[in-house]
Amino acid sequence: MLAPVIACVVPDNGDARPVYAVRPQDLAALLDRLSAGQAGLLRGLGFAAAAGELAFLQDDNGLTGAVFGLGQDRSPYIFGDLPYRLPEGRAWKLAPGDYDAADATLGFALGAYRYGTLKPSRRGPATLVMPPDGDWSLQEAASAWMVRDLINAPANLLGPAELADAALGLARRYGAEAHVTLGTALADAYPTVAAVGRGSAREPVVVVFRWAGSKAGADAPLVSLCGKGVCFDTGGYDLKPSAAMLRMKKDMGGAAIVLGIARLIMQADLPVRLAVRIGCVENSVSGTAMRPLDVIRTRRGLTVEVGNTDAEGRLVLCDLLAEASDENPALLLDCATLTGAARVALGPDIPALFCNNDDWAETLLTAGNTRHDPLWRLPLWSGYDSWLNSPVADLNNVSSKPFAGAVVAALFLERFVAPGVSWAHLDTYAWNDQTRPGRPEGGEAQAMRGVFAAINKHLAMNVSTRAG
Repeated sequence: MLAPVIACVVPDNGDARPVYAVRPQDLAALLDRLSAGQAGLLRGLGFAAAAGELAFLQDDNGLTGAVFGLGQDRSPYIFGDLPYRLPEGRAWKLAPGDYDAADATLGFALGAYRYGTLKPSRRGPATLVMPPDGDWSLQEAASAWMVRDLINAPANLLGPAELADAALGLARRYGAEAHVTLGTALADAYPTVAAVGRGSAREPVVVVFRWAGSKAGADAPLVSLCGKGVCFDTGGYDLKPSAAMLRMKKDMGGAAIVLGIARLIMQADLPVRLAVRIGCVENSVSGTAMRPLDVIRTRRGLTVEVGNTDAEGRLVLCDLLAEASDENPALLLDCATLTGAARVALGPDIPALFCNNDDWAETLLTAGNTRHDPLWRLPLWSGYDSWLNSPVADLNNVSSKPFAGAVVAALFLERFVAPGVSWAHLDTYAWNDQTRPGRPEGGEAQAMRGVFAAINKHLAMNVSTRAG
């Protein structure tokens, strides 16, 4: 997966043109260093180093470089504006400045992404000389490209079987032990996944893979990840309107992000044991599809009344969470494009975090902010727990009240997490509605880098505590 990302970076062969990335407060010093002609050109253009402002430098021999305004933007995304604004066919090198070179490389690589599987881009990105400390940035970008490719794939080309194959391919690449469950075995082991998928001609699949770092002993912390992989969601008998169904190929975004997190953990060879569970399914309408007010028995033994067939994501996850939490992981985390209510509350850019452990929640929030990959915590408010009561089953999959939809969904999932397990649930959009620097329209690996940084930080803190 790294190969396409590497195409936008090149080794330094000495003939790359410079890009001076500058902030307004440093512009005067840069003008003093440039030639009189170049400085005069920038002054004549009124160049002020505002965020995203780009000017080209030239002399009698033609183009010699570029000056790029950073404004006060400290995120890596600002550099994602460069790949398709700088001329292609030549290499560029970022001159030293008031920015983090690794973040700049990450932003450039994120901005270079285009989904070109079916329709190649009209032009390729410019190429950037990679700084000495840019290797990990490319790994982060490669994981993001992988996640974006999965989410952007049309649902007719990426169904449950294809998503399962992607998970298995990742497992093989890192030597993980993988297992696939489908058919009657799926109905026995993961009855809620089977219930969601039985309306589709494309068979549901659960993929589980396990990996251990080269320095992870038998007592190494277990990190368990679960992903909602609904490859297309019609809503079932509670059919979505066409506008709401339009982007439902992205309803497997949680599974894609989980695979991205797993890739980073395995690539970094973190000293952990890793367990990944992906529920690959399609929510369709047919004579075999689950119906409103059906009652389903879950892996945990609880019965669930289906108050709404469009609340299928929590049904996909609940059996995965039950199995995963019974292994007593150090951290159990799930990702899902679960509720529109989370988007109403937080908008498209900020995934909602629900967590039953304050220390883990703070680590996740801090790491997300540090990596410009933010989360926002919403409460697991127990006062709403009774809203899931059902007259015929242990619980309903939805509330009859029109409030706090994201909170109620998280409370539903919490019922399936074993007591004492530190659990975090991410309700994410996994999509960019419009192209912005570093974030082209389409699938997005929201929270992936922040979650990885949090896990890495937690491990480092534990090592430090034991050493002390």
